[in-house]
Amino acid sequence: MSDLDTLRQSYLSRISGAADPDALEQVRLAALGKKGEISGMMKELGRMTPEERQTTGAALNRLRDEIDTALRARKQGLEDAALDARLKDEWLDVTLPGRPRPMGSIHPVSQVTEEVTAIFADMGFSVAEGPQIESDWFNFDALNIPPEHPARQEHDTFFMARASDDPRPPHVLRTHTSPVQIRAMQASGAPIRVICPGRVYRMDMDQTHTPMFHQVEGLALGRDISMANLKWTLEEFCRAFFELDEVELRFRASHFPFTEPSAEVDIRCSWEGGKLTIGKGDSWLEILGSGMVHPKVLAAGGIDASQWQGFAFGMGIDRIAMLKYGIPDLRAFFESDLRWLRHYGFAAGDVPSVSGGLSR
Repeated sequence: MSDLDTLRQSYLSRISGAADPDALEQVRLAALGKKGEISGMMKELGRMTPEERQTTGAALNRLRDEIDTALRARKQGLEDAALDARLKDEWLDVTLPGRPRPMGSIHPVSQVTEEVTAIFADMGFSVAEGPQIESDWFNFDALNIPPEHPARQEHDTFFMARASDDPRPPHVLRTHTSPVQIRAMQASGAPIRVICPGRVYRMDMDQTHTPMFHQVEGLALGRDISMANLKWTLEEFCRAFFELDEVELRFRASHFPFTEPSAEVDIRCSWEGGKLTIGKGDSWLEILGSGMVHPKVLAAGGIDASQWQGFAFGMGIDRIAMLKYGIPDLRAFFESDLRWLRHYGFAAGDVPSVSGGLSR
């Protein structure tokens, strides 16, 4: 047996005995790598005579090709064996039912916004929207809020940074959605019925206030709209939103620059065992502000106050969500996770009913 035959048998034996891809790679490097045994013999061909080179070179090429073929076949065999073992261990029964996947849920603020919008839509109100960064005029002046009003102080309002030589008027993060009412009046005129939901910003932070929260305001203008229409509208809304057959509201005289007369609106409730129940009892809870639109506000919206009049109201979406679903801390809306939402009944596909779980 020649030396090449001995070398051939040696490598074929090592290839067939390789138990894993790493061992097989070591055999390949020993035979065909840059410093491999067969590769080294190929380099010696240059020192041979033409006759020796022709004979030995052909034999080395055949040996190299045979070793390479054996390496490839063994590699494929190892891969097939590994796949067979994996399929055996990781088999899947396609007849089994699928695993249930947890689903998300609508955030309470978003859900309540949708509920409020649907209720007022049934009463003929459309939705109006506006920018969250407002000019000083839309946010204050147009709403009859004079420069000396406390709401225009920097400790209450987020004013936008402005260079000293910037000629544009001051801008703020809107403190209410009332500017949308002005824009709606300017765009559509009277008569009009709109609600204005959206984010608002104030420098306030405690258990019932956050720097960013959500409001919905309403505006209705007509020839002979009165406080009686306002009272009916709010009663119908509370009856639908809190899912009550009967609701009792109390209107208390108040002051807002943009309405005259103005009224705070309270709803009858009770506290029993530290739980709040809306709609019955001997207590009252303030839920919103309202009034007849001030003539100066109508004028700012391009409406003739001698021909048209109407009412406006505003309430915190976060606040009425707390009341309906028994959520005790407003800050929880922005520091929550799915476990917190499920605790208050906001599982996927569920629409919670009235809750009396607000702790005092």
